Amino acid sequence: MNNFTFQNATKIIFGKDTEQLVGKETALHSKKVLLHYGGGSIKQSGLYDTVVQSLQENGVEFVELGGVKPNPRVSLVREGVALCKEQNIDFILAVGGGSVIDSAKGIAAGAKYEGDVWDFYTGTPIETSLPIGVVLTIPAAGSESSAGSVITNEDGWLKRDALHDSLRPQFAILNPVLSYTLPAYQTACGITDMMSHILERYFTTEKNVDFTDRLCEGALKSIIHNAPIVLEQPTNYDARAEIMWAGTIAHNDLLGTGRTGDWASHNIEHEISGIYDIAHGAGLAIIFPAWMKYVYKHDVQRFAQFANRVWNVEIDLNDLERTALAGIKKTEEFFQSIGMPITLSEANIDDQYFREMARKATERWPIGNFVKLHEEDVYNIYVLAK
Repeated sequence: MNNFTFQNATKIIFGKDTEQLVGKETALHSKKVLLHYGGGSIKQSGLYDTVVQSLQENGVEFVELGGVKPNPRVSLVREGVALCKEQNIDFILAVGGGSVIDSAKGIAAGAKYEGDVWDFYTGTPIETSLPIGVVLTIPAAGSESSAGSVITNEDGWLKRDALHDSLRPQFAILNPVLSYTLPAYQTACGITDMMSHILERYFTTEKNVDFTDRLCEGALKSIIHNAPIVLEQPTNYDARAEIMWAGTIAHNDLLGTGRTGDWASHNIEHEISGIYDIAHGAGLAIIFPAWMKYVYKHDVQRFAQFANRVWNVEIDLNDLERTALAGIKKTEEFFQSIGMPITLSEANIDDQYFREMARKATERWPIGNFVKLHEEDVYNIYVLAK
C-alpha cells in the first residue's frame, strides 16, 4: 500500500427535503453568489423556485448563469468568469449534475486568475479558487465532492481535466427524490460513470490493498444490485438513495487511498465525447470493456479476482484467463442490460477519427498506470471497441 494523505472537506447534507437548506448553508459562506445551472429542468421540476426562495429568505443575493450543456463548454465558463469579476461574486452555487458542477468549478478557478481559464486544463496549476456549493440532481460524476473538473473546448473539441483541492465544494446537498424524474437512459449513464470511477481505482498495480479492494468491490456490488431497481421503479427512494450515495463515494478519493489508479479509459473516452458529444457514461460503457480486453494479461490474477468477487464467477485455478474473460463479459452484459451501448457502432461512431483521437489522447504523455498506453495502443482499443 502506498503512503497517502486523505482529506475531503465537503459537507454532505443527505436526504429528503434537504434542498430547502441551501440558503442557510450558502449564507454561511457568502451574501452574493453566482447561481449556475443547466437547461430548463430545474425550473420545470420546481427546484429552481425552492432554491431561489431559500436564498432570498436567508438574505443571499444572486446573479444567474444558466445554459450548461452536457460535456460543458469553456465558452460558458469564460462567460461566468467575466460575470464573477464584474459583479464581485465570491461564491458559486451549482444546481444540477456533474456538467453544471464542473462548469462551476472552472468558473471558480478562473475568477481568481488573470489569464485564460483554459490554461488550467492544459497544465497550468490552480493555486486557489472561489468556494462552491452544490445541489445535486444527477448521481453520476461524483463532482459534488471531488477535486476535479472536466471541460470541453470548442476550438478543436478538446475535453480536458483540471485538479485542485480548492475545487472540492464546501457543501453538497443530496436529495435522492430530485433524481426521480431522470430519464432511464440518463440514470443508466450515471450508473456507468460511477462504476467506471471505481474501476479506474480498482485496477491498480499496487499490492496489499485488500481493504480498499473490498471497499471497491462492495460499492460495485451495491450499484449492480440497485441499478435495475431504480430503472424499473424510478421513485423507489431506498434504491435511489443507495445509487446517489455510491456515486459520491465512488469519486471522493476514499476508494483510491493507498493505491495508484489507472484513468486511461477516462482519457480515451474524453476524446470520443469531445468530438461526438455523446454522454460520458455511454462512452465509458463502450471503452472500459475494450480496455479490459486489451490489458487483462498484464495481471490476470486481479481480473480473475474482479470476476469472482464482483460477478460471482467461480475461479478456475487451472485457467485464470478464462475466469478473467468471464468477468469482462459479465461487465459488458451488465452495461448492455441497463441500456448502454457497448460498441462504437451502436453509438453511430465509425473509424474516421480513430487516429486523431489516439494522437490527441497521448499527445502530452502516455496514459494509464495499470499499463502505460501509447498512441498505437489507444488506436487498438478504439478498434476493439468498434
